[in-house]
Amino acid sequence: MHDHHDHDNELDEMTARVRALETVLVEKGLIDPAAVDAIIDTYENKVGPRNGASVVAKAWSDPDFADWLRRDATEAIASMGFEGRQGEHMHAVFNTPETHNLVVCTLCSCYPWPVLGLPPAWYKAPDYRARAVREPRAVLAEFGVTLAPDTQIQVWDSTAELRYLVIPERPAGTEGLNAAALADLVTRDSMIGCGVAKRPGAT
Repeated sequence: MHDHHDHDNELDEMTARVRALETVLVEKGLIDPAAVDAIIDTYENKVGPRNGASVVAKAWSDPDFADWLRRDATEAIASMGFEGRQGEHMHAVFNTPETHNLVVCTLCSCYPWPVLGLPPAWYKAPDYRARAVREPRAVLAEFGVTLAPDTQIQVWDSTAELRYLVIPERPAGTEGLNAAALADLVTRDSMIGCGVAKRPGAT
């Protein structure tokens, strides 16, 4: 690991200014904290992850696109209109019955915003960032993911220069589903690697 590992700081100058401004506006009654929370939730759990889910669904149903993702994820993802800051250099890693991939940013919270939206709070937490590398199987179990003992876990460390998207395994019984129905099975956590895709009919 290089000393010049260029990460986004969680408390950079811009973030500190935004938080201070939000505090002042709330105290003056000019904005509703609930509305701010709703907007954050939209970008954290809906808009961004829906983009990534569309990428995964296409990879599941289009072998040529899946091959393109393996070779050049940045260009393949951009071809679907998902590009921009925090997504300039992407790498897709594919889960298989033999290998499960897990993404972490050990020094801060580098995260592929164009396909996953804003990072969840736990992704930025020191506990996750440290333990995902040291004891990934235990961390996965805490997220409800229990793997076979012989399944290899590959941990990928995101940086400002390279960010990862996990392509989860396609669930059984999805052969007749269209792209939209497939995307509905893909969760944000499954694209980080701390979850798996939902089965058809699962809530």
